[in-house]
Amino acid sequence: MDYLSVNQAGWNDRAVTHFSSDFYDVTGFLAGATSLQEIELASLAVQGKSLLHLQCHFGLDTLSWARLGAKVTGVDLSSVAIEQANILAAQTQLQAEFICSDVYQVGERVSGQFDIVFTSYGAIVWLPDLDKWAQTVASKLVAGGQFYMVEFHPAHGLFEGYSYFHHPEPDIEDEVTYTENAGDKTNTFASWSHSLADVINALIKAGFEINQFNEFPFSPYNCFEGLSEEVVEVELPDGVKSCKRYFVEQKGQRVPLTYSIMATKKP
Repeated sequence: MDYLSVNQAGWNDRAVTHFSSDFYDVTGFLAGATSLQEIELASLAVQGKSLLHLQCHFGLDTLSWARLGAKVTGVDLSSVAIEQANILAAQTQLQAEFICSDVYQVGERVSGQFDIVFTSYGAIVWLPDLDKWAQTVASKLVAGGQFYMVEFHPAHGLFEGYSYFHHPEPDIEDEVTYTENAGDKTNTFASWSHSLADVINALIKAGFEINQFNEFPFSPYNCFEGLSEEVVEVELPDGVKSCKRYFVEQKGQRVPLTYSIMATKKP
């Protein structure tokens, strides 16, 4: 199966739907709001640094990092998403480079190395080989550079019928997208499960030192079924903010919904 072509077609279609959704709130972003969430904002300082954002969709987070002082490059498989990202960069007059590429081709298609490589929320499930992914990340970082990822926790996938552990063959599904304007239209996608051990060991093998690993009992996005909502006051670098958190409980205990990893490329 040519999973790249299948997933690219699906994400090209989704990019159009997502761009006009309330979920992504492009209008709010153009008015000055950030698309970044409390987890990454509390963890990553980007002022004056070069940042490569892998699987950036149509660039809202990439451009939000640019607003915080980073020199940004965004990469995504979807050509439609990259076109939309370039439009947003022009509208906001933010300096950014956007490149259409599969993650595994980034070494050939993106020049130079970066101070930071960033990826987030629902990215690695589209990749069959995490060892190759981690090696690609390492190849694009300067010695001593930072890799930061924040992802949905694979334990939650068990409640939706997915394996916690990796299998070489992908899950092939026809899916309705997660934004409120999706309607009934479906797209076909190929995806893979990856355990926490898969992620951490791939980074270690690629020459990273794991500096920090965190798990969170909430998601900043209301993108799963059966989530409850709460609003909390959070201390962030630019002050105290009210943040929405979405959570689910199993027998009265909250389920881990997200995790983050900070790693350094060894000299």
